[in-house]
Amino acid sequence: MPSAIARALLGHGSGGMMRAMKLTSHSLRDGQPIPEKNAMGVRGEAGPVPGPNLSPHLAWSDVPEGTRSFALLAVDVDAPSPEKANRSDVTIPDSAPRSDFYHWILVDIPASTRELAEGLDSQGLTPKGKPPGKTSYGVRGVNSYKEWFGDDAEMGGDYGGYDGPWPPFNDERTHRYHFTAYALDVDSLKLPEPIRGSDVVNAIKGHVLAEARLTVTHSLAPDGRRAG
Repeated sequence: MPSAIARALLGHGSGGMMRAMKLTSHSLRDGQPIPEKNAMGVRGEAGPVPGPNLSPHLAWSDVPEGTRSFALLAVDVDAPSPEKANRSDVTIPDSAPRSDFYHWILVDIPASTRELAEGLDSQGLTPKGKPPGKTSYGVRGVNSYKEWFGDDAEMGGDYGGYDGPWPPFNDERTHRYHFTAYALDVDSLKLPEPIRGSDVVNAIKGHVLAEARLTVTHSLAPDGRRAG
């Protein structure tokens, strides 16, 4: 079933036709588990522990003529409600309702940019989050860890840029993460900050010249389940 993002964009762009832009990565392999170095949470001896949380290398090519900027979204399309997450007394079934959880929101990427180096936008877990806003390689939005941590005294804050997967250890489903680059026909989306994922989905409607995607997976289920 298409994600909310795919459903929102279906039929938009120049005449509804998408050029075959390509998205490649030295970090990620399409359809394979995400490397631990690019995850926020990894398996430890006694349960999940923080991972290196390096933003992955991404490169795009076969960019269509007329591209004036790029946008990048990374989204977990299998995120459950947080109420039962990471509880040892309950299991989140594969059939539980799911929603989108944004891990990376980067817009107004210059048209001359063709790749982002590994670790450029994240290195390690930053309590309370990295600052959102303008960088030399684009404008960072606020990812969904803002809602996840809420008003937690140690972790709550605006999580700008990339923060990798940390799915609940008690979830039966292996989560899928879509990394999608969009070639746009505008120099800037002119979005007010802080920028959220849904803001980008709405703003790029009618401006997408091409898009390309890589999908990876991650699970922290202690028995190594690969459901879903």
